[in-house]
Amino acid sequence: MPVQPVPPITEDDIAQFLLNTPDFFERHAEVLAHVQLTSPHSQRAVSLQERQAELLREKIRHLELKAADMIRHGSENARIEGLLHHWTRRLLAVPNAPDLPEALQNGLLADFALPQVALRLWDLSQTHAGAPYCLGVTPAARALADSLQQPYCGPNRDFEVTQWLLPTQAAASLALLPLRTAASQPCFGLLLLASDDPLRFQNDMGTDFLQRIAELAAAALSRLRLPIGTA
Repeated sequence: MPVQPVPPITEDDIAQFLLNTPDFFERHAEVLAHVQLTSPHSQRAVSLQERQAELLREKIRHLELKAADMIRHGSENARIEGLLHHWTRRLLAVPNAPDLPEALQNGLLADFALPQVALRLWDLSQTHAGAPYCLGVTPAARALADSLQQPYCGPNRDFEVTQWLLPTQAAASLALLPLRTAASQPCFGLLLLASDDPLRFQNDMGTDFLQRIAELAAAALSRLRLPIGTA
């Protein structure tokens, strides 16, 4: 019978052998001294031990950067938490309900350094019907608010509600915060945050803090609403 040719040994065969024989380099330590690899940093030949050390240093640098990034985000979150706490205290200190809309907007402008803030409310008691924060609310504005299940962050897409802002200041990016007393309830207002910086409010931003602002604002402003069961 003809002898069947032996298939050549492949790189995968060698790799599998080394994985299955972890004590190979213990028994052949001299092999490691002669293994030369190319360093990705200097393109020079380095030993296997040196290359492993480079990989370890790279991994450590990556972990250090990741840790620094986590610390930075943690510090930023703590700063925003402090601002949110201060703003909430402002709302709680307002004795008269009709003063809440102005206090809410001024607090956001001052505490969060926002260039522009606008607020509109509807379905309020008749006492507040002529207030500035009830004017200019169209069916389209109400429909937009009702369509938002969470705050919108992103570029100004010529939303009609930007007419509530000062025409002398640009609004390149926006945050639209629907105001509800509960997730299952219809909106009774819309809070608009605007900036001339197109990167201030971006599509990929997290909206957790904005959602909390919306919930706190809705809870405070609910004092202006119609009593339950009235039209």
